[in-house]
Amino acid sequence: MKYLAVFVVFLFATVSAAQNSMPSIESLDTGWNSIATDGVCSAGSPHQFYVKPAVQGDDLLVFFNGGGGCWFGQACDLSAQPNIHSPFADMDQNNPALAGGVFDFENSENPFADYNVVFLPYCTGDVHIGGGERNYTYQNAGGEEVNYTAYHNGYENSSAVLSWVYDNFESPDKIVLAGSSAGAIGSSFYSGIVAGHYGDTPVVLVADAAGGYGSPLMSITHEAWNSTANLPGWPEYLNETNSTISFEEFYIASANNNSNLTIAQYNAAEDETQKMFTQLIGDAPGSFSLPQRVFNNYQEIESGVDEFYTYTAGGPLHMILVLQEFYQYEVEGVRFVDWVSDLVNGNAVRDVSCVNEVNGCLQAPN
Repeated sequence: MKYLAVFVVFLFATVSAAQNSMPSIESLDTGWNSIATDGVCSAGSPHQFYVKPAVQGDDLLVFFNGGGGCWFGQACDLSAQPNIHSPFADMDQNNPALAGGVFDFENSENPFADYNVVFLPYCTGDVHIGGGERNYTYQNAGGEEVNYTAYHNGYENSSAVLSWVYDNFESPDKIVLAGSSAGAIGSSFYSGIVAGHYGDTPVVLVADAAGGYGSPLMSITHEAWNSTANLPGWPEYLNETNSTISFEEFYIASANNNSNLTIAQYNAAEDETQKMFTQLIGDAPGSFSLPQRVFNNYQEIESGVDEFYTYTAGGPLHMILVLQEFYQYEVEGVRFVDWVSDLVNGNAVRDVSCVNEVNGCLQAPN
């Protein structure tokens, strides 16, 4: 744990100046509050995050939002023509007040209805872990060369938010880190860091819809984001480079270095968005099986940790935590909302999979 201690000290030192200007949890209104940081989004616009204090209680949900990603100039440049950027730059999808699922606090079945909630928007195109700015060159529709700088500052922005969390939630009773799509990857990376900071406090990771990125071409994204720039000094990360690191290692390293952390994943076996992004990376349509990649992801993580829980639904739907399907999907007689509730409350759960359904994994749950 000595590596983690050094890492946390470094994190605090780098964001202390920004912390001084942020309001405390006691000064916030009920409902959603936006808090500005000194960070920037990919296009240089100001970064902020959202907080919803609990009416009572000390349980804490830290949610990393999703929204695609970019690793080449024409996707990162929001003014590129034709414009092919991912939703990471759309601010409406970064407004938690517009989301459903776990953010439907009026739903009596919501296991997070009484939690304090910290929502990290996604606007850097780097699954929340980017190591800094990147200069891209591409040709526009007119054949002209364009130079564009993207601020892949996901790590710096996330660290500022987490430092605020540490200052304002000194001893939560329970902590859940969750994220959808790109946020699932970010939350898996930071789950071990947060668990390390809080010591014996139970921490649960619920990663939603990002288990199918086993493409051999994934190093393209890590090179663009400089993903390994800020890895904790844990044994699992020694000698890792942007050419070798995998998303699965985030889960394994986080879990193995923190006995208070429980890790879990949700995926839809035929998730059309995960298919689309792996094709955008360079995989030819039909050259891979997404269900097989999800299964391989599960196997790799399970081989490296003592406990890892999975829930796999059928059908093509991308993400579930921010949708009303959170309360509706049922696989093998287990509703997803009940599975999550048991997981975060420390009750026994089992792996749930559409492969055991009569209609298999092609069809979404009724």
